[in-house]
Amino acid sequence: MTPDITYGESGDRVLQLTDYLTRLGLLKTPQDSFDAVVVDAIKNFQQNRGLSVTGVVDSITLRSLEEARWKLGDRTLHITQPLMRGDDVALLQSQLSEMGFNCGRVDGIYGPASESAVCEFQKSVGVKVDGRCGPATIISLMRLKKIVSGGTPVALREEVKRVDRGPSLAQKVVVIDPAESPDILDLAGRLEGRLIALGVNVFMTASAAVTPDEHDRIEIANKSGADLVISLRQDRYPNKNAHGVATYYYGSESHGIHSVVGERFAKLVQREICARTDLLNCRTHAKTWDFLRLTKAPTVQIDLGYATHPGDAKRLADPEFRETLVESLMIAIQRLYLSAENDAKTGTMKVSDLKSAGLRS
Repeated sequence: MTPDITYGESGDRVLQLTDYLTRLGLLKTPQDSFDAVVVDAIKNFQQNRGLSVTGVVDSITLRSLEEARWKLGDRTLHITQPLMRGDDVALLQSQLSEMGFNCGRVDGIYGPASESAVCEFQKSVGVKVDGRCGPATIISLMRLKKIVSGGTPVALREEVKRVDRGPSLAQKVVVIDPAESPDILDLAGRLEGRLIALGVNVFMTASAAVTPDEHDRIEIANKSGADLVISLRQDRYPNKNAHGVATYYYGSESHGIHSVVGERFAKLVQREICARTDLLNCRTHAKTWDFLRLTKAPTVQIDLGYATHPGDAKRLADPEFRETLVESLMIAIQRLYLSAENDAKTGTMKVSDLKSAGLRS
């Protein structure tokens, strides 16, 4: 694993890093020293890209910087191993999606779905059908872009799928992705039991005995055919005064996309937890973290307080508090699938109300 690039470092790695930042307009000129100006530029980049804002260049930030330097037309896009990643891919996916070609999620990764959409586009405009996005394909894309006003087909498809699945939770597939903490694992087990009792097919990505890495957890989620993926975590921060609950969903301001269902569920979860507990409301946030970005189903990460905050840690250690969190999650899951006219006000529905909400219809 490549070491992080941090404040005070100097040399060729920093020079390449600051060259990327200069190309993106975040620095005036490249330099070989990682000073406070570079830290601010990195934080700005991380904020804009939906990454954790640390000022430290870890592997994820470095990869995002490399992706950001590509503009559509800089290279021919095609299937490779590893798959090509970049802002050029994301722009291509976004524009094809606006024209009605199904690329799947706009994730900036040129995979089979992107290749298939390019082939369909090439057929429609009469250029060579090879799944490679080169000059001829890009020229056709730019010409059509001027006359086709786009919408949000990806978001609409995601929303239609949610509605078509109906209000009943029975037979839906939910993946629970718990952290290794004993309290989180216990909470996940309680949630799993409640969901199974209501006819939900539940997959757990981890247990006390098995702790797969992020790549494996993403694979588990994607192979399950999930309707919803819920990642349960505790945050940490050097300042022990940091506390509260926050919920995250996939979204990128720089690419202008987000998961509609993921955002809706994140807001439901956040409101239900804050209405039923005294955890500080740290709001919902769009992020491009891999677990949110690469899972096919709507996915949220819920940070249930800070392990470094004595009050938050004490709350989560309380079994009764964990039961309250389970109820909050159960209600949020059900509300996600209810129509507007059948929905309830935040904090008013109980688990015992779920059957009358159409649970087994």
